[in-house]
Amino acid sequence: MPEPVKLPLSERAQRLPPSGIRKFFDLIQSMDNVISLGVGEPDFPTPWRIREAAIYALERGLTHYTSNYGLPELRDGIAQYLGERYGVSYSTGDEILVTVGVSEGLDLAMRAVLDPGDEVIVPEPAYVSYVPCVILAGGVPVPVKTVAENGFRVSAAEIEAKITAKTKVLMLNFPNNPTGAVMDRAGLTEVAEVASRHNLLVIADEVYDRLVYDHVHTCFASLPGMRERTILLGGFSKDFAMTGWRVGYAAAPRAVLEAMMKVHQYTMLCAPTPSQFAALAALTLEDEEVEAMVTEYDHRRRLVVKGLNDIGLACFEPRGAFYAFPSIAATGLSSDEFTERLLKQEQVAVVPGSAFGDAGEGYVRCCYAVSTIEIDEALNRMARFVKG
Repeated sequence: MPEPVKLPLSERAQRLPPSGIRKFFDLIQSMDNVISLGVGEPDFPTPWRIREAAIYALERGLTHYTSNYGLPELRDGIAQYLGERYGVSYSTGDEILVTVGVSEGLDLAMRAVLDPGDEVIVPEPAYVSYVPCVILAGGVPVPVKTVAENGFRVSAAEIEAKITAKTKVLMLNFPNNPTGAVMDRAGLTEVAEVASRHNLLVIADEVYDRLVYDHVHTCFASLPGMRERTILLGGFSKDFAMTGWRVGYAAAPRAVLEAMMKVHQYTMLCAPTPSQFAALAALTLEDEEVEAMVTEYDHRRRLVVKGLNDIGLACFEPRGAFYAFPSIAATGLSSDEFTERLLKQEQVAVVPGSAFGDAGEGYVRCCYAVSTIEIDEALNRMARFVKG
């Protein structure tokens, strides 16, 4: 046998750990009768009006490239949406970029603003892509631990304590994945004052902005003085049940957006054209259509939180997104051990909290964007597992 060829790989890529979520998804594929509370996507079909818009675009042959910035009418719609809903105004010509989901927007933002060694403050537990995107852009992630006792919110003082001469960016994600935490306007205003005082750029991932319960979402860019130092990331995947369509957007001051667009035009060119027409139709949906999904998520949220607490897994009450983040401390298992044993013994898939940073250890993420029948059965199986 010839010696295997040792291929030159980038040091950054080799430093990246594999996704803590993917490991368990791979296991699921080889098993039967699995109830998955792992995948973070709506179980609702994309509303018909949205699907119809994409079909009509295909029928008309609208399948060619759009502008790098995206369809002008979609950018107009996004600007109108942000203006009417949050009172923040953007120029559609050079301050809004249509991206291939929020994930691409995040990658573009990091690559557009970071130089090697720049520090990015990341409150944790955090979505699995944040730290890798910082590293791939040459930056240095600086975690800030949040805790259930404080509702997994991050305070201005905790952020300020992590700021150094190398700090350039603050990453925010509220409503939060994986915890379901939200922050009120007063808390975000205090954070904004720190960002302003230390001249930080803020990347605000607000893809779950419509999925809130007993809470009014505050758009970070709408706070005084924040529009000019915020990259606002939003999308259609969660609010409109459009995960597979891959459409998101970034709204930012023109100098920042132009830098992001340069990276976008060389690596992605544009978001899929039929998907952009679908996203445009999503912006015309009546609020009642989105609220119907939110109402159902709220019902499931209460069912999951009560069920987890009843079986001895203390669960903070999430007030946004569609995730519960219960503590598994009572079991004496690590989050990886708990997740793997639960999957193998009871065929229930959840995500280990450690996938979301060190602050997530001792917890697991349960997505309740599944039917109540599946939730009930999953809770029964988890109860059996916890009792041993």
